[in-house]
Amino acid sequence: MQAQVIIVGGGMVGACLAALLGQAGLAVTVVDGRPAPLPQPYLPSATPSPRVSALTPVSQRLLEGLGVWSRLARITPYDGMQVWDSEGSGEIHFSADQAGVPQLGHIVENEVVLAALEARLAELPSVTQRFAARVTGWREGAAGHTLTLDDGSELSAPLVVAADGARSRLRELAAIETHEADTGQRALVTTVRVARSHTGVARQVFLPSGPLAFLPLTLEGEPHYCSIVWSTTPAEAERLAGLPREALASALFEAFEGRLGEVEVVDDAIDIALVQRHARDYVKPGLALVGDAAHSIHPLAGQGVNLGLMDAAVLAEELLEARRRGAALGDPRILSRYARRRRGDNGAMLALMDGFRVLFGARHPALTLARNVGLSGVDRLTPLKRLLMRQAIGERGRLPAACR
Repeated sequence: MQAQVIIVGGGMVGACLAALLGQAGLAVTVVDGRPAPLPQPYLPSATPSPRVSALTPVSQRLLEGLGVWSRLARITPYDGMQVWDSEGSGEIHFSADQAGVPQLGHIVENEVVLAALEARLAELPSVTQRFAARVTGWREGAAGHTLTLDDGSELSAPLVVAADGARSRLRELAAIETHEADTGQRALVTTVRVARSHTGVARQVFLPSGPLAFLPLTLEGEPHYCSIVWSTTPAEAERLAGLPREALASALFEAFEGRLGEVEVVDDAIDIALVQRHARDYVKPGLALVGDAAHSIHPLAGQGVNLGLMDAAVLAEELLEARRRGAALGDPRILSRYARRRRGDNGAMLALMDGFRVLFGARHPALTLARNVGLSGVDRLTPLKRLLMRQAIGERGRLPAACR
């Protein structure tokens, strides 16, 4: 079957886009550099993976519509959030009740989401997945683009979508520039067991070197696990990653002020560079960028994958409407509508996260006082808190039909 859309990158965002298009009958080929799909039926490992996402209710609705949500092998709902400043008394609490929703979101291991998406793709006859394949070249043609893969084969389609991550090879080949801002931080991620129940609350403390999050995980019904995301300086991240587990556990206990009791590190710690990127163009004729290929964001609010899933939903909506009208899928006018709908929301979220990072990293006493007063003040203003929570759970602007 001749592909109508080629998606380069089979991660969560690329797989979601393939499912949205495939279930509508479009012929889709997914080019994935991974050696093979995840095994099916998928069984999560005994220790939760350190790479997790905080999926919003809007993302949940999207995955439910694809028949994917019910396949998730392990999820942890959270109905509360607690944020505080380590250098003062400022603290703010959010709850699902205040937001008017059953949960604020779910913490899910990335691999669990991907396995469920791959199971759905395997059911769609119009979707082809090519594993162990990487793009080495591309050229534009009158009817679309032709990709050259590392085995020498070629694929052509009217539309190519780059979903190949923050260091997108396809974006590079298309000569699309990015605006990059080095945050000056790296993220240390691992999994811990804590003495006290996390009670379904996501917690984050702002330290002088960066935010530290304890995200709730439930393993076999036991609410005593957390995924750790500790954003700090590169030197400190390297030091922490090199510590024995017992020493890292002590550092986490102290930095988190012992709020969940004793900490046991149950997995290796890895550190990840944090660079915010925003593509100057989301589209070219016959080409669109989605997810981290278009934008990568600081993880302090857990919004990265949700923004990418929204990219997929909006692009799919525009493409299916174009098909209904008989328009070419790679038509610049079609792709421009996608770019207009997504660039503003993504740009605003990137700016907001960068602003939070700078504000809470500031050492000036006046700014320390201002942010503590601000946190406590907002905590007492229920209408403002409700507005902030609606933004955080993804209820922003015009949602695509798949997310309503």
